[in-house]
Amino acid sequence: MWRCCSIVDLAGVTQLRNVVCIICTQSSKISRFDATSHQRLTDIVMKTDYKLRDIAACQCTSHLYVADCWHVWRVSLDGTDIQRWLPKSSLASYDRSVSALSVTASRLLVVFTYHLRQFDVRGVELRRVDVSGITHAVESPTGLLIVSHYNREKKHHQVSMVNTAGQVLNCSPALDSIPHMAVDSKGNVLVAYPDNHQILLLDPELRQWHAIVDENQLSYEQPQRLCYIEQSGQLLVGLANRGSVAVFNVCTDK
Repeated sequence: MWRCCSIVDLAGVTQLRNVVCIICTQSSKISRFDATSHQRLTDIVMKTDYKLRDIAACQCTSHLYVADCWHVWRVSLDGTDIQRWLPKSSLASYDRSVSALSVTASRLLVVFTYHLRQFDVRGVELRRVDVSGITHAVESPTGLLIVSHYNREKKHHQVSMVNTAGQVLNCSPALDSIPHMAVDSKGNVLVAYPDNHQILLLDPELRQWHAIVDENQLSYEQPQRLCYIEQSGQLLVGLANRGSVAVFNVCTDK
């Protein structure tokens, strides 16, 4: 494990090419670090007065996507091009605040207070999916949506697989709070599990799981944000207690 930064109230971590990018809620800057040398690079200053909520990288477009409370910004890796990507119009606004986002090669998922919205690479809204108590969402390789949410009927948190109509197809056993997830090319789901100080690996059906990073490896710190780089097998973990990012070499193959 290594730490590439110490940032209070860490809100997101991602990697694009060989640059690790980190945001926190108390700053409008994107902190950048060389992924190999850990050397700090020049920060990117965002054009927003709102608190930053999450960050994701799209390898296809080679851009970063950053969410504040009310917008999603598209940012070049060097910070020379920063555009408000959503909503498109300066007069438009959402009825709920943005809480998290995730990116695939062709789509962006934006999580709001009570639902998520799926957009294409041009920023055109494809669909809205209502999910109660949602905290984060990722898209599986088959196009299904994996959501972490609070099940109000059963009164527990869980990870669910839903289709684009919002129908639940599979769900995990009861878990505690689930702030963030990542998914690999086989559909395995990595879950930040802060209450148990672990990173869990769920199979593509969400039926079986085990700790892929345990509490000893995390030194009993709470994981809040995940970024999985499948090509290298590295998992970036944003830790709540110290506002730092740790990196682990993991294997999702069984």
